Amino acid sequence: MEDNVRLMKGNEVLAEAAIRCGCDAYFGYPITPQSEVLETLTEREPWNETGMVVLQAESEIASINMVYGAAACGKKVMTSSSSPGISLMSEGISYLAGTELPCVIVNVVRGGPGLGTIQGSQCDYFQATKASGHGDFHQIVLAPYSVQETNDFVELAFELAFKYRNPTLILTDGVIGQMMEKVTLSPFKPRWTNEYIAQKYGDWAVTGKKQRCRNIATSVELSPIPQ
Repeated sequence: MEDNVRLMKGNEVLAEAAIRCGCDAYFGYPITPQSEVLETLTEREPWNETGMVVLQAESEIASINMVYGAAACGKKVMTSSSSPGISLMSEGISYLAGTELPCVIVNVVRGGPGLGTIQGSQCDYFQATKASGHGDFHQIVLAPYSVQETNDFVELAFELAFKYRNPTLILTDGVIGQMMEKVTLSPFKPRWTNEYIAQKYGDWAVTGKKQRCRNIATSVELSPIPQ
């Protein structure tokens, strides 16, 4: 069997696909039924393989704000959570959209409110597609129907996020996250260099370059109106 064909859980595939597509950093917090994403990344130790940063934050709120900082620098950055955790991230997601920063967010949906069932559900559909946060914006939403699409959508999510400078959400659920299927993993892609980021996204990314006007990452754009 080829090395890139595996029998894996959907959550494990999310982690592996992030490493293989050249993701720079993952910041997250464990919550059922998506904890395997963080656990797999920790077990894989990609910092020794690609230099990818993996950090368990102290909360979902902390993790989404870490995503904000890395995204402002033009880095490929990702987080994942489950329904009530995504709710905690909603203000940070609103700021990311308002600042026009690309990132990938994974919601492995579970049922009910914060104290609801930990079983798989699709109850976050309207939150994801209609009202993902305050701030007058919509996320780009990709909804895999199989473990294979879970793999395929990670790279696509990054492509769309950077094309439109907007958070992209992978909306999966506890069933796909915990289900094991045969999956063909994507080939490895190198992480972007700082030079590539400065050349490709230097008109907005906060790269620290001194030979031009400063780039400022902010969601506040106010212009005084003459009275």
